[in-house]
Amino acid sequence: MPRDQCWQGRPQGASLRRMTAHTILVVDDDAGVRTLLRDVFESGGFAVLEAADGAAALAALERGGVRLVTLDLQLGSRDGLDVASEIRQRSDVPIVMVTGRDDVVDRVVGLELGADDYITKPFHVREVLARVRSVLRRAGQPEAPADAASGTMPGPVDGAESAPAFGFDGLKAIPDRFELIDRDGTRCDLTSGDFKLLSAFLQNAGRVMSRDRLMDLIGGVSWSPYDRTVDNQVARLRKKIERDPADPQIIKTVRGVGYSFAAEVTRLQPDAGSSAAASRRANAP
Repeated sequence: MPRDQCWQGRPQGASLRRMTAHTILVVDDDAGVRTLLRDVFESGGFAVLEAADGAAALAALERGGVRLVTLDLQLGSRDGLDVASEIRQRSDVPIVMVTGRDDVVDRVVGLELGADDYITKPFHVREVLARVRSVLRRAGQPEAPADAASGTMPGPVDGAESAPAFGFDGLKAIPDRFELIDRDGTRCDLTSGDFKLLSAFLQNAGRVMSRDRLMDLIGGVSWSPYDRTVDNQVARLRKKIERDPADPQIIKTVRGVGYSFAAEVTRLQPDAGSSAAASRRANAP
């Protein structure tokens, strides 16, 4: 596939460099829907890439710079759920499913695969924009470019109150910023769903948490004894925080009940500069 196949007349060169700071990738096989979403996102201050199928979407993600994906589930030859699964294997970029499939099974599967929101067609364009902004806030990303002309992002405000931080098993979590600093000092990218679950565990460390209670705390869909939503979210979180996900020592399974956060949690001194420093280390060549 040509490198620029999924670009639909978007600006190149310097304009492309500016786009990478706040770019939404719209994936839909309907050109009319792509145009509609592109117009509303651009009016909201975002740059937009378009992809008509899963292959083009994955190619755009490989180039980097995408901050959020809107994904239709009906993509012709390839199911959108398969595309969502592959995106989540490669990246923690937030995913908002925008689709005509409103079956509860599709909703649950989409959330299990790591989607951050699920919007059914027909939709109101302003609602889509509002919910995309909400997902970006929960993911700890700015909602719109701060300086579209320069492509730069605002740094920390001098004198601003630092967010509370928690340490466990060599990691550092900053819930207010949706940030997790790994044992080597680099930043781990979690979806908003992952971080909601981690925050629930941090606030209830040492307690046995039923699946019902976890679903209440993370604001998920209703749970039934045959629903694997929580289990799948826990498995995904374990891959991010456990030294050996196959032998979890932080999130323990309590058979027949739920889970317990077994690691010792300590409240750390706030450090306003730690986030920026970790981000620089993570992005260093």
